[in-house]
Amino acid sequence: MQMCRQLAQHVPVVYVNSIGVRTPRLGEGAMFFRRVARKLNSWRRGTVHVEKQFWVLSPITIPGRAGRRIARRIVPMQIKRTARNAGIRRPLIWVECPAAAEIVTALKPAALVYQRTDRYEEFPNVARELIEQDDRHLKQQADLTLFCSSTLYDAERPQCRHAQLIDHGVDFDRFHAAGRGEIDEPHDMRHLPRPRVGFVGGVDAHTFDAALFNRVAAMLSDLTFVIVGGCSLPAGWCLHRHVHLLGQRPYESVPAYMAACDVLIMPWNRNRWIEACNPVKLKEYLAVGRPVVSTPFGELARYEGLVEVASDAETFSAAIRRCLVSAGNADRRIERVRHETWTAKAGAVLNELARLGIVPIGATSSL
Repeated sequence: MQMCRQLAQHVPVVYVNSIGVRTPRLGEGAMFFRRVARKLNSWRRGTVHVEKQFWVLSPITIPGRAGRRIARRIVPMQIKRTARNAGIRRPLIWVECPAAAEIVTALKPAALVYQRTDRYEEFPNVARELIEQDDRHLKQQADLTLFCSSTLYDAERPQCRHAQLIDHGVDFDRFHAAGRGEIDEPHDMRHLPRPRVGFVGGVDAHTFDAALFNRVAAMLSDLTFVIVGGCSLPAGWCLHRHVHLLGQRPYESVPAYMAACDVLIMPWNRNRWIEACNPVKLKEYLAVGRPVVSTPFGELARYEGLVEVASDAETFSAAIRRCLVSAGNADRRIERVRHETWTAKAGAVLNELARLGIVPIGATSSL
C-alpha cells in the first residue's frame, strides 16, 4: 500500500485488495466472524477513489479451490472496469499475493512485476501446492521479481527471469517525529506506569510466540507490557495484570504508541515464515529510536549492533533489562533508516524497471 501511494505520484494506480490465500475456519471462533465481516464490508465498498491517481478496489472473491475458479471469470472483469475508469488501458500489473497468478493473463498486462514478500506457502490453512505452483509461475513470467528479504533473494534469485532486492521502506518523518516527542502520548498510555515494554503489530499464532512472551512477562512482573494490534489468539491467552492489550489502532497513531514505550520487542516464532521475513515494524522501531529486542531471524544480520537478539525467555528478559539500564545509541539506530523511505524505495523500483526497458507512463495497476 505504501509503495502504491508513492507510485501514484507518477502514474494512475489501482490497488486491488488481496485475493486471499486461505479459507476462514469456524474453529477460529470469534476471529472467523471478524474475518468474514471485514471481507463483507470490503466488498460493500467496491472501488474507492482514495486520492489523486489512487484507487482501491475490493473485488468479490471466494477463497478455496472453488473460489479460484470463480475468480478467474469475474475478478478480471472487475479490475478492467476500474482500470478503464482510472484511465488505464495497458496496465503494468504488480502482484504481491500469489493467488492472483491465475487472473494475470486475462488482464493482458504491458508488463508484470511480482513481489515475493513472504513464504505464503508456509501460512496456516492454505493450499500449499497451489501457492507453490502460483509462485513458480509468477517467477517465470514476471519481467521483474522483487524481494524484500535478503534470505529469500539469495535462495530464490535463480528461479526468476529478473530479480532485484528492494526491501521495505519506512515513513521516516512520522516515526522520527514521534520519537522526538513531537506527537502527544496516546491517552490510553498516560496512566500506564514506566518502564514500558511494547509490541506493535498483529498477534497471530504463526508469527507471535505467545508462550515466550508469557514467560518473559512472568519474569519481568515489575515492568509494564503493552501490545497494540489485532489479535487472533484465543481469549485468555495472556492473563498477566501488568500486560495491557490495547487492540488495533489506526496507522496514523502507531508512531505515538511506539514512542510511548521504553523498549520495543519482536517475540517471533521460530519457523520458515519468520526465517525469511522482513517486518516493516523493524525500521519503524529504529526510526522512533527506542532500543529493540527480538528473537533471531535472517534479516537481522543487516542490522548488527542495532538490535538485541535473544533466543529464549531468559536471554530475552535479560536483554530487556540491559536496554532499560542503557538505551544504547539512539542516533545510530535512527541514522540506519533515515534514507530508507518509501519514496526512495519507489524510486529504486522505477529505476530498475527503466533499466529493463519498462517505463510505466500513465498506466499501472497492483494486485
